Amino acid sequence: MKVLVPVKRVIDYNVKARVKSDQSGVDLANVKMSMNPFCEIAVEEAVRLKEKGAIEEIIAVSIGPIQAQETIRTALAMGADRGILIQTDTDPEPLQVAKLLKAVALAEGPSLVLMGKQAIDGDNSAVGQMLSALLDWPQATFASKIELTASAVRVTREVDGGLQTLELDLPAVVTADLRLNEPRYASLPNIMKAKKKEIALKTVDDFGGLSAPHLTVVKVTEPAKRTAGVTVENAAELVNKLKTEAGVL
Repeated sequence: MKVLVPVKRVIDYNVKARVKSDQSGVDLANVKMSMNPFCEIAVEEAVRLKEKGAIEEIIAVSIGPIQAQETIRTALAMGADRGILIQTDTDPEPLQVAKLLKAVALAEGPSLVLMGKQAIDGDNSAVGQMLSALLDWPQATFASKIELTASAVRVTREVDGGLQTLELDLPAVVTADLRLNEPRYASLPNIMKAKKKEIALKTVDDFGGLSAPHLTVVKVTEPAKRTAGVTVENAAELVNKLKTEAGVL
């Protein structure tokens, strides 16, 4: 059984993003990049499933510039078996990503696509759902627990009212939530082994090319700076300000 795990190269979550002076996007020059945290969770879960003997091969796939090889190497050091980089210098929108991943899935024939629920740069939370629709596979999003058998996957997901458990026939698409697991740190021996693992370099044309975009970035701006609070003498003054100034009571 194969598992396909898409991984994305994003600005490291510890780095404060800077907006370009022309407001056309986020400045990526000389910025530390790393694997999207939700993608790390998906890789970790795939490795745990392999350690349990539920799957045989983990394929990490990334779409992006040549530097995204390092993101795939991180996945390989964590325990993935091989990688695929679909090289492009453009920043594809969710539907374009989903169509490329569909082509990869049809070529590789995985039983499960396990991916992060969203990327921390775009925050779209859309690729998994779009991929499921394009493949006509069942899906379970925001997974907090995954149990895999030879023919089905049982997913526990967090909803507003508590926990919901779904059982999907394979092949299926599952997106990982924050509380699914805590990703491991790759050991030095595994980092060295990852350098010898295969990464197949592909282009978007190898998988049908990029479809026409449907989204246009009009402007990117930084959030408004928070203003300082005020000190009140007593609870009565606080309630009065909440009523008259904040308008929340």
